[in-house]
Amino acid sequence: MANFETVEVKTDVLILGGGMAACGSAVEAAYWAKKNNLSVALVDKAAMDRSGAVAMGLSAINQYVGVKDGQNSVKDYVDYVRNDLMGITREDLVANIARHVDSTVHLFEKWGLPIWKDKEGHYVHEGRWQLMINGESYKIVVAEAAKNALGMDNIYERVFVTEPLVENGKCVGAVGFSVRENKFYVFKAKAVIAAMGGAVHVFKPRSGGEGLGRSWYPPFNSGASAYFTIKAGAEMTCQEVRFIPVRFKDAYGPVGAWFLLFKSRATNGLGENYMETRRPELENWAPYGKVKPVPANLRNWLMMLDVMEGKGPIFMRTEEAIEKLSKEVSDEKERKKKLKELESEAWEDFLDMTISQALLWAATNTMPEERPSEIAACEPYFIGSHSGASGAWVSGPEDIAPKEYFWGYAHMTTINGLFAAGDASGASSHKFSSGSHAEGRIVAKAACKYAVDNPGEPAVDNAKVEALKERILRPLDLYEKNKNATTDETVNPEYITPHQYMFRLQKLMDEYAGGVTTNFKTSDKLLTKGLELLKFLKEDSEKLGAKNHHELMRCWENIHRTLQAEAHIRTILFREETRWPGYYFRSDKPKMDDSWKVFANCKYDAASDSWEMMKRDIISIY
Repeated sequence: MANFETVEVKTDVLILGGGMAACGSAVEAAYWAKKNNLSVALVDKAAMDRSGAVAMGLSAINQYVGVKDGQNSVKDYVDYVRNDLMGITREDLVANIARHVDSTVHLFEKWGLPIWKDKEGHYVHEGRWQLMINGESYKIVVAEAAKNALGMDNIYERVFVTEPLVENGKCVGAVGFSVRENKFYVFKAKAVIAAMGGAVHVFKPRSGGEGLGRSWYPPFNSGASAYFTIKAGAEMTCQEVRFIPVRFKDAYGPVGAWFLLFKSRATNGLGENYMETRRPELENWAPYGKVKPVPANLRNWLMMLDVMEGKGPIFMRTEEAIEKLSKEVSDEKERKKKLKELESEAWEDFLDMTISQALLWAATNTMPEERPSEIAACEPYFIGSHSGASGAWVSGPEDIAPKEYFWGYAHMTTINGLFAAGDASGASSHKFSSGSHAEGRIVAKAACKYAVDNPGEPAVDNAKVEALKERILRPLDLYEKNKNATTDETVNPEYITPHQYMFRLQKLMDEYAGGVTTNFKTSDKLLTKGLELLKFLKEDSEKLGAKNHHELMRCWENIHRTLQAEAHIRTILFREETRWPGYYFRSDKPKMDDSWKVFANCKYDAASDSWEMMKRDIISIY
């Protein structure tokens, strides 16, 4: 076994992750821990300042309900989320987050986040639910509050958590390794919060070559939340609901500000507005095709139909939008000033959160006020916080959850002591950054209560820990033992490198599970073949080799992605309909089926390597 020191950490509440949900958990857990004499520890694969989906920055806060201002009600937000997810939503979870999210946004402002305001001092909205911010340092502001609340002595950065510790049906901790030092960590806890983000690079990305690592969702989010909760034996939900955002092509720049703030339109290569020319198609997806706003997946679908007919490329008409807005000012001098402001805002939108898109504009001589820019559908991502819904099946809040959705502690998974927040919790879409932080706070309070109610020290089987240590570090030993068998260390009969493995996984998912290459289409026959090939790939994962800490991390990222991939294929196969055209389309089941207006859930048994698939009823509270 590689020479790694074992470091044991005992705590009452263990927070896994460093993104928005984890930061929310940290702030709230610190408060309740102090009141109840509890200890709290946080473990992050990266460094909290730039960890998670907000790492590079953000140009808007996407969930602000405005309840006290009388702008919207919690029910309004639940209606919006239910419609956008084609009816598949846990209303109790969405409502619980929506009724707390405004206070989280106010905390951000208190901590120093600049939120745009008009001359009367009101927040500037990008859309009905979105607030414009100067967000380059958004994550730094939020992380600073979390670090101050917990104290750096209780934060373990650059430690990659790989496996849950479960004893007698209860999660009692986690194990992982430092990505910088020869240290293997064993964390023991009374309550564990999974908030390690979603998954990207499960599918082959649209960008290749020098842009291989480019993606809309952060490439370092590799399915750790899904792996951790699935492996622990937790029931999972909405594993078929992957998210495919439309973004500026090749650098994945955001489109929200253009559609919502600049009121831009998108057209095909012939200059046609597909939202108008394809409108009759929406009738095929009633009642959701008739709601406003049109669900995100259906907007995607109308665009994809144009692309499949050869009417591409698709353009964001930036030049039209800027010209139209500037013409709203009649005075010529003021008009020129307005034009400069709009140009500045157009560039700032990218510089706040996707700098590479600004670089691409510059490299291709694209001036947004003069010519349009290409947009395209990205490859699929697995997230529970945005317009996707994949994650763990968690308990609702006691006061509003139906009895079928409540089992003792808010947002706890079906495994005792294991909680999920942000991208880790499912069926509660559209929480975005602010809602993920709010959910983290909700979860932390519940986890602290669980730790108080269950004060016994967690029992951990040391023999099991040693077996996990050997398994986790095996890629290092395998590489070291066999590296000299060939002249090129990347080509070896005894091990497979992390990159080679990732390419195989991405090709498999792309071709059989509805990726970019197949225009996001699949079928029962393709999915069944994909499962067969995935079984071979899982066998080969035992031969992953790593020459250093970084590659060891890459090995385990791949293993995490593989379990997410399997849950996805199995659940798409289980749900015998197409409910989200524009996210995926089952050619053999091309329509929605009312009998499938249910949650498609799954549970994995690691001991037998078997899956249980099940339906759960949708229970409305509004």
